[in-house]
Amino acid sequence: MEFHPVELYYREEGAGLPIVLLHGFPLDHSIWLPVVRLLADRARFIMPDLRGYGKSPDGNEIHSMRLLVEDVQLLLDRLNLERVILIGHSMGGYVSLCFSHSYPNRLAGLGLVASQADADTPERRQARLRTARDVRTKGVDLVAHGIPSTLTNREDLQEQLHEMFHSVRKQSVINSLKGMAERQDANPWLDQIKVPTLVIAGEQDKIIPLRKSREMVELLNKGWLIEIPEAGHIPMLEQPERVAEGISQLLSAVHDN
Repeated sequence: MEFHPVELYYREEGAGLPIVLLHGFPLDHSIWLPVVRLLADRARFIMPDLRGYGKSPDGNEIHSMRLLVEDVQLLLDRLNLERVILIGHSMGGYVSLCFSHSYPNRLAGLGLVASQADADTPERRQARLRTARDVRTKGVDLVAHGIPSTLTNREDLQEQLHEMFHSVRKQSVINSLKGMAERQDANPWLDQIKVPTLVIAGEQDKIIPLRKSREMVELLNKGWLIEIPEAGHIPMLEQPERVAEGISQLLSAVHDN
């Protein structure tokens, strides 16, 4: 299959071991800033906007996880980074798992935040495709009004997300929904991941049940789970200190590995 990667916009903070942070759907790199500000003296943080979000361009293709992996791979090549710690939130976690399978030699460590290895169930797949059709006819207001309350119980963050979603491009939302709907089940290759792997889950997550994270950790060779009671699906905004603590643990594990 031929891929057409795009040059991703990215923001960089700190110095040291490179950590690439991938945001979830339909967000942008800014969700990581509260965590990075706590850790900028520990590592070099690279925060891209995935294709179609923030300041990154989009193509005319469905955002398959494999295509998004090629975007990230191109970014690593542009920055002359041989190996990185890759941490992904939600959809960014799906991309990170796909990257671990496609380019294992480029990983020094892996982090999965509010994410899962399972593919969509047939029902979930149809729901995503139905939302994609609705967005095409009704616009991104459908996402801006509907999604924030599923991501967090905090009203201040819901308002922040509501504002962010209004700037999202309609076609990018559609491309991502279709890409997530067709993604592969990553469970078969979890035991092939040889690097330290951090899993972070919010106990109040309405999108990905906590048991999914627990099941995933059981299949990982060097995985461990941090459960955050006061967080939903966006723990880096809800409890940045706890997420920063987890990333510090991952950094230590990578240094010891």
